[in-house]
Order: sequence, then structure tokens, then C-alpha cells
Amino acid sequence: MRFLGIDPGLERVGFGVIDKIGSKITLVDCGLILTPRIDLALRLKQIHEEVQKIVEVHQPDVLAIEKLIFAANKTTAFDVSKAIGVILLAACEMHLPWQEYTPAEIKLAVCGHGQADKKQIQYMVCKLLSLKEAPKPDDVADAVATAICSAFRSNTQALMKP
Repeated sequence: MRFLGIDPGLERVGFGVIDKIGSKITLVDCGLILTPRIDLALRLKQIHEEVQKIVEVHQPDVLAIEKLIFAANKTTAFDVSKAIGVILLAACEMHLPWQEYTPAEIKLAVCGHGQADKKQIQYMVCKLLSLKEAPKPDDVADAVATAICSAFRSNTQALMKP
């Protein structure tokens, strides 16, 4: 199976694509969608279109996204929620099932405990995928970790059908 992990944001959206064959996982691609500081609607449109392109190129079986739990800045949280909406819209339009995981669920799946820090996540992403260094920046490493979480939990969690 192929998994697309997304670390949502408005200015920076990390993505990671991994394959799982049996118990082996491999990194296919990863990167960052950057939006310039332009009108919100145009930024959201760009995120939507870029996610669609990633799905078209990589043909994942499932999209996994990090769930927004809270944010100190409510304005930022609302804007990130809008970005999550257009990402899920892209999945729905492309008939791609999706899963949503909390940060603690991702940390637990990748590191073995839900309180892991960024360095522990990056270390385990490298180990699990046999990488010499963690994907950069953190948004990309987090997206790859989200894809890994989905791959590990894909048999135990129901998919949200578009």
C-alpha cells in the first residue's frame, strides 16, 4: 500500500509518501508546499491544487493527516483548519480515503510513546526508513511520521470514505 502523510499548515504544508510491502516501509517522496503571504483564499486554492498534484503523481491508497488539537493563537488555528478542509476536499474529490491522527497517536506509533519530542521522531523516521538523515524541515519529517503512523495502523483503523 502507498500512504500520503500530511502535516497541515497555511504557510507550510509538509508531505511524505511511503510504501508498505509486508512489514517493510520505504520512502517514495517528501517535500513542502509553501504558500506566499497572499490573500487567504488564494493560499487555500494553492494548497488544494498542490495536494491534488501530489495525489495524481503518487497515486496513494490513503491520505493521513495530523489532527489539529489546539493552538495558542486562535486565528492561526482557524486558518490551519481551513487548510485541513481544502486538503480533505482534495482527497474527497479524488476518491481517496483518509485518516486523521492526533500528534500523540503519531508519536506513539513511530516512537513507542506519545510524548516523544521532535528529535526522537526524526531519529525513528531515519531508523524505520533506513535514511542517513531526517527529512527537512520539521514539517516534512512530521508528514513522513504521519504516513508511517498510518501504515502501522492501517489494518486497525477504519478509513474515512470520501
